[in-house]
Amino acid sequence: MERIIPCTDCAERTLDVEQLGFRVTGCDPHPERPGFCVLRFEGRSPAPGAGASLAAAADARAVSGTVAGGVTATQAAVAKAIVNLFETGEVLGQYGKVTLIPGDTGHLTFGRSQTTLGSGNLAKLLQQYCANPGARFAARLAPYLPRFLAIDESLDDDPRLHNVLRATADDGVMRDTQDAFFDRTYWEPALRAAGRLGLHSPLAVAVVYDSVVHGSWLAMRDRTTRAVGEPAAVGEQAWIDAYVSARRSWLEGHARADLRQTVYRMDAFRRLIDQGFWGLEMPLVVRGKEISSVTLAALPPGCYDGPQPGSRPLTLATPLARGLDVRLLQLGLSDRGVDILADGIFGRTSFNLLKAWQGQHGLVANGIADPALIGELTT
Repeated sequence: MERIIPCTDCAERTLDVEQLGFRVTGCDPHPERPGFCVLRFEGRSPAPGAGASLAAAADARAVSGTVAGGVTATQAAVAKAIVNLFETGEVLGQYGKVTLIPGDTGHLTFGRSQTTLGSGNLAKLLQQYCANPGARFAARLAPYLPRFLAIDESLDDDPRLHNVLRATADDGVMRDTQDAFFDRTYWEPALRAAGRLGLHSPLAVAVVYDSVVHGSWLAMRDRTTRAVGEPAAVGEQAWIDAYVSARRSWLEGHARADLRQTVYRMDAFRRLIDQGFWGLEMPLVVRGKEISSVTLAALPPGCYDGPQPGSRPLTLATPLARGLDVRLLQLGLSDRGVDILADGIFGRTSFNLLKAWQGQHGLVANGIADPALIGELTT
């Protein structure tokens, strides 16, 4: 049996197929469709009797975090924070981060764990968000859903859409939706994969999780096992040590320049291994950022929960005005065709663009948004 899938989705789809009881026999580039792979798999019979029951129980316990070494909620948060730092440079991730990398087959990429248009996962995420009756930006995003489902690559070049995506970071419904979505898509499969291999430590689980997010977990798993043997034979720490070395070598020699640049992920894990942080004890410093109870409890960067629109006038000031009201003002201008970045920071560019828009619409062109104008632009 075969399934054609985006290459960026290979690890996730392979795990899905395995969890349905099939044996994956290969995943190779599609000969005629760049950016896609052919996933090959065949049926397999579960181990008879108690063996099958134990396997099913193992998968169930892995999801809850008990098979993978009893990973606690705090240790899980640290593991996710490490991958957040790799993906967006922030401990809690950037829920509104919009990324476009030239040549990336994933195309438009969004959110805390940077899910892509090309994989189809971004469409799934936005569908789930828009289906929530409390989703603040659902009405703005819903018209785009058919195009996301069709993997319409022209969405890469829609700045108004990108601004709406950025603004959703201020909505707790979007943040919760992303957390649940990325747990189902990446974290839970990683726990199951680690559990099946007998990888128990939080650091080992974090390494597996990173590869499930980043891609090619299965290929690197098999390469490592061929080189040094199964984890049960050589020991968990020795196997993870070999895995990180094998993956770094693979990334360093990859044909894609953007993947070669990600060797820092393995370098960060190497430092944690060398320091013996198998339990991911806090505080940790990864890529120059502190992971601690304080940073894990903070409001995610680039997310605003106030001030409410109209509660203050907005203009260029020192320090610069930041917040929900600024973001919604910028989004209102974007909706009206102004080429503005809705980042929630009222800088000189926002001042100049507001001033120009005022002049074009017969208003006093002073770059000041009073509560009445804010109300007009944010409704």
